[in-house]
Amino acid sequence: MSGRILMSSPDVGELEESYIIKAFRSGWIAPLGPDVDAFEAELAERVGVGHAAALSSGTAALHLGLLCLGVQPGDVVVTSTMTFAATANAIVYAGCTPYFVDCEIETGNMEPALLEQALRELDSAGRRVGAIVPVDLLGKTVDYERICDIAAQFGVPVLADAAESLGATHHGRPAGSFGAASAISFNGNKIMTTSGGGMLLTNDEALATRVRYLATQARQPAVHYEHTEIGYNYRMSNLLAALGRAQLTRLDAMMARRRAVRDAYRALFNEVPGVEIFGGAHDEEDNCWLTALIVDPGSAGWSTLELSDALSTANIESRPLWKPMHLQRVFASAPAIITGNAEDLFHRGLTLPSGSALSSDDIERVVNILDAFVSARA
Repeated sequence: MSGRILMSSPDVGELEESYIIKAFRSGWIAPLGPDVDAFEAELAERVGVGHAAALSSGTAALHLGLLCLGVQPGDVVVTSTMTFAATANAIVYAGCTPYFVDCEIETGNMEPALLEQALRELDSAGRRVGAIVPVDLLGKTVDYERICDIAAQFGVPVLADAAESLGATHHGRPAGSFGAASAISFNGNKIMTTSGGGMLLTNDEALATRVRYLATQARQPAVHYEHTEIGYNYRMSNLLAALGRAQLTRLDAMMARRRAVRDAYRALFNEVPGVEIFGGAHDEEDNCWLTALIVDPGSAGWSTLELSDALSTANIESRPLWKPMHLQRVFASAPAIITGNAEDLFHRGLTLPSGSALSSDDIERVVNILDAFVSARA
């Protein structure tokens, strides 16, 4: 059997190696250093914000973002149900209760009208809402204009979970530049990677300064180790920041490669009944991090489970869309406002290999398996 094709493996090479070797030879091996400073400045400039704080993960960015926006234990934090567990976990780390909002069927992103309804109901019940955390799903931004306007009406800060959307835009404005702050992830499967890592982005200098302070164990500026509050070991390694700097120079090319992969899938499924590229009708501003299919089994004559089994037999990775948080046992008791859209997408969606590291042979192999599967069921 041929080697396994993964959905989104790291896309690294000689350039990344050269940056890491240079950082290694500089002697800045411990966390922090000149590459961390440079990476923060370069990413802030790319996104168009004033400040960036390089952290150990996107989850750390969410956690510290919430704390620095002033959430208090016992607060409700409203977020998307269609997301990865890290979003909800960070809310719990802050001592808050996640409140899950269902999504638009076209994008999988938070439905603004439901958000407004949830905020009205929480306000009537006397519940304090500490923050709103909308999630950019699979590289497509939420409707920030509506969501930020609704948040402003209720006086609630927005912390954007842009973990999946670096490089995308919303009406021409870069993902990561919305709300009071945004969280970015550089996990190994993301559009660009630092192996592990994340970034908090903001225009608020005081917020960025406090994030860095809390992320370095809340150490006071004294010769000895002095602490007046609880901090966290959340800062990024200088070596990983060097990797991130190399990746950032290639971001546009990596997005273009992922778009080419999506176009190959679109060409194959364009005339297949009951199948569509998820969120693909208007994907000009999408970063194409992951490409997924939405399948109507009644029209297509087959299900995503059957297709996934065929791909697995051929040693090709695929995965359903995120299982909604309100369906996860760990969050079964959390409040939510649900229409069924997220659950429907979970059952009918399948994510395909999408990475920029895929070779032409890899793409051809996946497309051939998909074509054979569809043809056999036509």
